[in-house]
Amino acid sequence: MRVKNEKYMRLCLKLAREGLGFVAPNPMVGSVIVAGGKIIGRGYHQKFGQAHAEVNAVNLVADKKLLKKATLYVNLEPCSHFGKTPPCVDLIIKHKIPRVVVGCVDTFAKVNGKGIKKLKKSGIDVKTGVLESECRILNKTFFTYHEKKRPYIILKWAQTADGFIDRKRVFGSPQKAMQISGQKFKILAHKLRSEVQAIMVGTNTALLDNPRLTTREVKGSPRLVSGGARNPLRVTIDKDLKIPKHFNLLDKSTPTIIFTAVNHTPKHNLEFVKINFHRHGGASRKKIIPQILKELYKRNIQSLLVEGGAELLNSFIENNLWDETRVFTSKKKIKDGVPAPVLKLV
Repeated sequence: MRVKNEKYMRLCLKLAREGLGFVAPNPMVGSVIVAGGKIIGRGYHQKFGQAHAEVNAVNLVADKKLLKKATLYVNLEPCSHFGKTPPCVDLIIKHKIPRVVVGCVDTFAKVNGKGIKKLKKSGIDVKTGVLESECRILNKTFFTYHEKKRPYIILKWAQTADGFIDRKRVFGSPQKAMQISGQKFKILAHKLRSEVQAIMVGTNTALLDNPRLTTREVKGSPRLVSGGARNPLRVTIDKDLKIPKHFNLLDKSTPTIIFTAVNHTPKHNLEFVKINFHRHGGASRKKIIPQILKELYKRNIQSLLVEGGAELLNSFIENNLWDETRVFTSKKKIKDGVPAPVLKLV
């Protein structure tokens, strides 16, 4: 039975991954319905606000009578509350599905065991913890957000073989950023952008590189009306509003938040959020990052990609506020420049 349960749970996980980049802030969920040793229905949560995985799986079952002797597999505990859609547990109970196999408990406060409890109270045989670790890893951003009250944080940078991320440059200089990585890395980086909800750079990077922080290198999906990959929320720090108005981050082409020390009128797709940059009379990088993460948490942002520069990346490392790193190392050497961040691994 264990082998069979794991087999179908892996299929649930495979289906769930199809929702990557489309369902946040909801988790990625896949569901499989089995009767008589055969799969009679399968589905996954395709887009935020639309039907959940269990609903899509049930809807694909041609003969609904088979549900009364079926097993429903799902990688995350079925919801028991009214959100954008009705509770999935009610649908399971309605169709009298006798057995449900769950990968892991949903630690979201409105669920957190309530769905499993309701199923059991209705006489349904519920088994939990099948491939639990894999199920939690799949939705690591979701669990981090609800359990740590902040986004899941990915730090990303490219560095030379001798440990530098760029030449030493100053704003206003004609010298451009060093191209450490090639086109393949650029495409991978943009794909990663399309999978997170927000992307962040520091003031220096915004001034020196004038980045767009979009997903323009990623081909679109037929499920996206625009035909292009979704752009993440752009985030940057600009204490004194130094970024020139004609720079890409201020072009209002995609939602952008500027964390600043001064009040400023918001515009279409451009919001200015005032935070405290000083503590006891002096600037404190350690106090800036938590304020930003608190604001992103309030906005239901579950994943954040930090692309630089060195000062910003080091601020997250100093605060021990990171969950994952993506570091690309080139064969190039420049002997001198801006040192790459150094992780403090225990």
